[in-house]
Amino acid sequence: MSAALESVISRLGPIAVAVSGGVDSLTLATIAHRTSAEPPLMVHAVSPAVPGEATERVRAEAAREGWRLRVIEAGEFADPAYRENPVNRCFFCKTNLYGAIRRVTDRRIVSGANLDDLGEYRPGLDAAREHGVRHPFVEASFSKAMVRALARDLGLGAVAELPAAPCLSSRVETGIRIEPETLAFIHAVERLVGEDLTVTGAKRAVRCRVRAAGIVVELDPQSLASLPEGAQADLGRRIAACAPARLSDAPVSFAPYRTGSAFLTGGLRPGGPPR
Repeated sequence: MSAALESVISRLGPIAVAVSGGVDSLTLATIAHRTSAEPPLMVHAVSPAVPGEATERVRAEAAREGWRLRVIEAGEFADPAYRENPVNRCFFCKTNLYGAIRRVTDRRIVSGANLDDLGEYRPGLDAAREHGVRHPFVEASFSKAMVRALARDLGLGAVAELPAAPCLSSRVETGIRIEPETLAFIHAVERLVGEDLTVTGAKRAVRCRVRAAGIVVELDPQSLASLPEGAQADLGRRIAACAPARLSDAPVSFAPYRTGSAFLTGGLRPGGPPR
């Protein structure tokens, strides 16, 4: 399965891997490091939108595998277009990320995007195209399931079972300004709720959505069913108690998990170049 991927990577020449700390980029970084004639440069960006656990995971894998790692600040929070949170916010996020990587290396930048990503609204891929970023998993026809299988084959057991974890800004409804304290609250809520759940691994989904109508905690079906009404009410009070001032009056509710439900794509000005 990995022969096609190794062939793609070998033809790219010296590469810099954008490593977010999720299963896709960590798996790509691992196989690239183990098979490339010239060891790749790994680049990880820290930001209020990146949970600290992701950075810790990248540092741990780098130490274990012997990666050459650069940790940088992408600077997206200095970009007013990003902070406005338009429907194509990811375009501005990735534009800042790839621009920051380019400032530290002239190597070919590669990402962990896979075939499943092509079927979703991903304006970040437009930014990747503008920066000449390559996607080895896409070029080798790898789906998300194949990436997880490869991670297991590489001995990345815990990484292979990581739940999907898009950036914290993805939890903020389109049009609501991105604030660092909002993202810190979202992260704290997801950790708080996660401690009360018995579901673990790739099937677990916990998303704290900040919407104009209030705070919504979305859970996978099994986790939601495990929280009776009384437990939800108790969690809701604990969540409200740690909310920042701007959200102190926001109601808290629970709902089934829906992928990308904070994106409102209808009737909004994109705020940037068209796809």
